[in-house]
Amino acid sequence: MIDRYRWYEVVGIYAGIALFLFFVLAPFIEGFLVSLKPLALLFSTPYSFWPKNGSFDAYISMWQSVPMLGLYIFNSFFISTIVTLVVIAVVVPAAYAFARFPFTGAGLMLGGFLAVNMFSGAVLLIPLFRLMRTLGLLNTYWAMIVPGAAFLIPSSIWLLRTYLMRIPRELDEAAWVDGASRLYTLRRVILPLAMPGIVVVAIMTFIGAYAQQFIFALTFNSKSEFMPLPIGLFAFFGKQEVIWNELMAASFVGILPVMIVIVFLQRYLVAGLTAGAVKQ
Repeated sequence: MIDRYRWYEVVGIYAGIALFLFFVLAPFIEGFLVSLKPLALLFSTPYSFWPKNGSFDAYISMWQSVPMLGLYIFNSFFISTIVTLVVIAVVVPAAYAFARFPFTGAGLMLGGFLAVNMFSGAVLLIPLFRLMRTLGLLNTYWAMIVPGAAFLIPSSIWLLRTYLMRIPRELDEAAWVDGASRLYTLRRVILPLAMPGIVVVAIMTFIGAYAQQFIFALTFNSKSEFMPLPIGLFAFFGKQEVIWNELMAASFVGILPVMIVIVFLQRYLVAGLTAGAVKQ
């Protein structure tokens, strides 16, 4: 389709894309350059974006400044993984039910899911704290897993339901005619076709769970061994100064698990989109 445009339109399109990418990537590039600079040169005048004496020393010294940094990263990855598994286990049958079996109150329930997403987690902190205390989940991983999954399930149901509605209903009916049960139909017919949508939901859930850990961990947990990375990064904020280069280095190391998961699942996403494309 790009051949349909004139040369100046193509230049304008690519210039717009480049400008958009610049504003999106500029904070990450600057943060990475800050991680390479010595702390004494971060506030020098005039300010230099490119590190003159850049090195990766901050990526080594950060482990000494915060010895539990590795545990914080593991906690974030572990919490996000469990939240993703819980959300997928709940969302798949729920989205299938909403997509295939119209029932009284379905629209009201879906509207309620949207209403839940309108509430910020900060608004519900007090009732959630009382609930976690009643259940005895404070200062455990579950204090961050349970509310994290609860906030991500509604939007995931909407997303996967929309994808399942695009799968022809005739496939279900053909399986039922052959004597398959509804559960068998979901497991052997629908799930393979819905795998790209499930992967998208899993990716979004993992990213959402990784990003929303701060407020729940700050409220429901006071033990260092259960702290996720967002709370652990506060260790770089000293009483007199902030160790910005090590903070940036730890932030980039901390997002590596997310990037690895996205790259890994993207392969299955592409494979799911192309698999069976030529089947009749």
